Amino acid sequence: MTAGDIPITIGMPDQGFEGYRFVGYNLYDTLILWDLSQGETEADVKPGLATEWSVDPENHNVWTYKLREGVKFHDGCDFNADNVVWNYNRYMDEKHPNFNPQQFGAIRTRTTNIASVDKVDDYTVTFTTKEPDSLFPLQTSFIFLISQCALEAVGGDYGAYAMAPSGTGPYKFDKLTPRERLELVPNTDYWDETRIPKHDRLVLLPMPEATTRAAALMSGQVDFVEAPSPDTIPMLEGSGMQIVTAPYPHNWGYQLNFVDGPFKDKAVRQAANYAINREEMVAMLNGYAIEGYGVYPPTAKYYGNPFRYEYDPEKAKAMLAEAGCEPCEITLAISTSGSGQMQPLPMNELVKSQLEAAGFTVTLDVMDWNKLIDVALKGRPTYPEYDGINVSRAVQDPFSGMFRFMMSSQFAPNGSNFGHYKNDESDALVKAIYEEFDPVKRDELLVKAHEMFVEEALMLFITHDVNPRAIAPNVKGFVQAQSWFQDLTPVSVE
Repeated sequence: MTAGDIPITIGMPDQGFEGYRFVGYNLYDTLILWDLSQGETEADVKPGLATEWSVDPENHNVWTYKLREGVKFHDGCDFNADNVVWNYNRYMDEKHPNFNPQQFGAIRTRTTNIASVDKVDDYTVTFTTKEPDSLFPLQTSFIFLISQCALEAVGGDYGAYAMAPSGTGPYKFDKLTPRERLELVPNTDYWDETRIPKHDRLVLLPMPEATTRAAALMSGQVDFVEAPSPDTIPMLEGSGMQIVTAPYPHNWGYQLNFVDGPFKDKAVRQAANYAINREEMVAMLNGYAIEGYGVYPPTAKYYGNPFRYEYDPEKAKAMLAEAGCEPCEITLAISTSGSGQMQPLPMNELVKSQLEAAGFTVTLDVMDWNKLIDVALKGRPTYPEYDGINVSRAVQDPFSGMFRFMMSSQFAPNGSNFGHYKNDESDALVKAIYEEFDPVKRDELLVKAHEMFVEEALMLFITHDVNPRAIAPNVKGFVQAQSWFQDLTPVSVE
């Protein structure tokens, strides 16, 4: 893994979406899962612990979920409606006996619109939302369900539970060496027989340094590495390693501070986007990236026809002069590694040089990934010194990709609007999308939202990831899905 540490095992992982990929969806299930079985098209959702879901046609604030029967947690306890209600309440209710502040903070952006979760019968629950949300089911694809029995067996002690976690996922916990390795074994009783792992053991090692990962693969220490450095890929290929890539719903760029510094001026945000030579960035990555001119790549269905910030440093200089930002001093928070951060140090250095060539003076504040996540979650109220943060984002659903950065109701620390962007027109458009239950009309509004997002220069857009992975030649069966998440269960080692 590119993570600097083992993701936590108590339900909602840390270490960004890499924690979801390797721990969350392996130990646990969600009510709705992502279908990661093919790589020809972008991944969509499929039934998970819920077999079906629907909105009340007379009251769009009420969703009914039918639950899968016969599922057991790794500890033998039954999965049922009581467990769903217990899990969601422990995430949301500060008065719940099993409330955990860390878990609350990790998922609150996705639970703020839930008014209540109620049991109808043993295998039916209803969610009542505070406001209509036509995309609500997607939120339930990110919320992991743990065993109440297992937590209660250790007296509600999450530290003890972390060393003996119990989910319903395709892997069971075996052993953990803090900061070094997490070992999982197949759940041979997994409810989806097609996804019982085809290998004996999954060992997860944190290795934030790309050259260390490459060396570990070459030496046979590991069989599979995330995000090899582009300059090592020819060597890896020459040694017989498999290099797999896929276009991704993923955006590598910068979230901005709209209150405390130069980026509160739209012209300065646009100037920064004109200053970026995206072709040069892709070349530096040996072609293992796609030029980014918006949240989505042009192949995405929500891309539309947005304004395009072609590389024009002279225009950027002129706009900064007109805005009175000379020199235009900015401080950017960046990480040394992390989930989706690609090659963050050389990429940020190139962005710095391009911005400075156009009239900016850039300070890079380098920190580890979890610290940068803390900056992103607490936002500008706690960290007003940062004009931007380089936190890459998976954008497979509209909330993850756009809404949480353009809604005033998502102001950090209550949501992911790090820089406190506020625009009445933007808020009204998102509200209209949530209230539109006709998929065709909703998609038209989503395209409009992306076009608005780009025209407002709500981010500094740089690239989209193709997420190269290097895999030993004796590893078979891996299918790289067009998703930030991946399924390792089909993998075998010959």
